[in-house]
Amino acid sequence: MASSSSSRMLAAAALAALFVGAWCAASVEFTVEKGSDEKKLALKIKYNKDGDSLAEVELKEHGSNEWQALKKNYDGVWEIKSDKALKGPFNFRFQSEKGMRNVFDDVVPAEFKVGTTYKPSEY
Repeated sequence: MASSSSSRMLAAAALAALFVGAWCAASVEFTVEKGSDEKKLALKIKYNKDGDSLAEVELKEHGSNEWQALKKNYDGVWEIKSDKALKGPFNFRFQSEKGMRNVFDDVVPAEFKVGTTYKPSEY
């Protein structure tokens, strides 16, 4: 009897977690901006989740284990500059002002095009 009750509680918790995960999902788009090249990536990031905005954005290059912080400029464009060529595809992780965190893998390809908008495959 106790295992039946535990199973129902576990199922209810799993359903609640799925619902909350779907409810918390935010749409995100990464547009490669003018000035981007092999050593610089400039992105306009469209993030839409109930008036929340991005507080931090980091990039991880292909084959790397290291996350690198992007800087937000006065136009709201997130940028990263390097002394050597950046290696895509690029993974991104962010934290919003309200504390939401997310990671998106292989969003912007190695052969990105300026003016192109890329969306994570999760959306």
